[in-house]
Amino acid sequence: MIPVILCGGGGTRLWPLSRQHHPKQFIPLTGILSPLQQTLLRLDGLAPLSSPILITNDEHRFLVAEQLRQIQKNGQILLEPVSKNTAPAVALAAFQAMDTQAGVDPVLLVLPSDHLIEEVEQFHQTVLKALPFAEQGHLVTFGVSPSRPETGFGYIKRGEPIEQGFLIDEFVEKPEQDRAQTFLDSGDYCWNAGMFLFKASRYLAELKCFQPEIYSAAKRAYEESQSDLDFIRVGKAGLDCIDGLSIDHAVMEKTDLGVLVPLEANWNDIGSWDALWDIGDKDENGNVTKGDATIIDCENSYIQSTDRLVAAIGIKNLLVVQTADATLVAPKDNAQAIKKLVERLLKEGRDESHIHQEVHRPWGVYESINIGDGYQVKRVIVKPKCSLSLQLHHQRAEHWVVVSGAAQVTRDEETYTVNVNESTYIPMGCKHRLENIGDCDLHLIEVQSGEYLGEDDIVRFDDKYGRT
Repeated sequence: MIPVILCGGGGTRLWPLSRQHHPKQFIPLTGILSPLQQTLLRLDGLAPLSSPILITNDEHRFLVAEQLRQIQKNGQILLEPVSKNTAPAVALAAFQAMDTQAGVDPVLLVLPSDHLIEEVEQFHQTVLKALPFAEQGHLVTFGVSPSRPETGFGYIKRGEPIEQGFLIDEFVEKPEQDRAQTFLDSGDYCWNAGMFLFKASRYLAELKCFQPEIYSAAKRAYEESQSDLDFIRVGKAGLDCIDGLSIDHAVMEKTDLGVLVPLEANWNDIGSWDALWDIGDKDENGNVTKGDATIIDCENSYIQSTDRLVAAIGIKNLLVVQTADATLVAPKDNAQAIKKLVERLLKEGRDESHIHQEVHRPWGVYESINIGDGYQVKRVIVKPKCSLSLQLHHQRAEHWVVVSGAAQVTRDEETYTVNVNESTYIPMGCKHRLENIGDCDLHLIEVQSGEYLGEDDIVRFDDKYGRT
């Protein structure tokens, strides 16, 4: 088996913590590890397994690579040129898997990167129970017995029993509350976990049969793939012109080879704030608090702070989530509407809809501390032995003050070291580079000044990470 990890989603229902530029699969939500890291570690002990294939986009490529490095895992990272949902993404992984294991028809275990599964051993047993179906040419999907009338999940209706699984009667989109209650009462429906197990060749054959345009576009794009540092950059040809479809819509709803295998392993897609409240540690009044929060006479609420005190008195059944640049307040039972809020912010041109104040780069991270007319102050952290690109700015100057560590600075033709409590000035139009020459993180304060301070005012001359 080859695990295929889907890690390109946006996670908008967990705004403002999760945003397009740094979505939930990379954020520690239920501990010190991110959902992506938990997904990879969950595979330990499941045999036989090859190293995983991870599918993401260009914007998140260094986040994926860094999170793999942190838990000492390896994997092939495919970069989609454009997001077209899971059907073409998994086709790209299937082509890659068949190339990787030439002469072998591998079984693909397709997993989202943002789910929580608490009973890992039970998860392993369920996958092994489903493996014979996949080896016989079936396309397996996993269903979770519903515990509540959830409107945020899709559903699968079980058909006739078949060995240790069921035939599939139908897939159902996210229902309204009354219909979800009917599904729960009937006992015939499972939550759709979005996890699959099938042979690479069988999936490609079914995709070619039911969605020939998607198959052809994915095949052509894969054939134009090129290596880029530690990544495999898929070609763009054809993918722009196809409709984005999920595996469910493209294949599983149409094939006669589908099989449902029940998964009972304390699964949760942690896709919304009420889901995090549901699995969180609650006080005697049903409140979940994270970060710097002080509450009095509150009930059944979720309150989270990332960098400052949040105080609440007498609230009930509310979500209060504070980040450095945005605060969300919403009824807990209306958490699914947050996606609509993010869409409105996007229409209004608000950067808070998709950009964090803290921005991750392959060399480290920076955070915008303050911004005003003609100036911006940033906190910059550069990882050991890492460096920014050799670059210049046409419309801003920069002043760097080292707080900890030692910086090697290139400024036009000179190179020099800036130590703690020392500073240096980078004039507008000056070619420059910043490098951490030490073994610990380099921390500095950057003060920018100029008429335009946008991140697109960068001309790169040399970059070890292959950015242009």
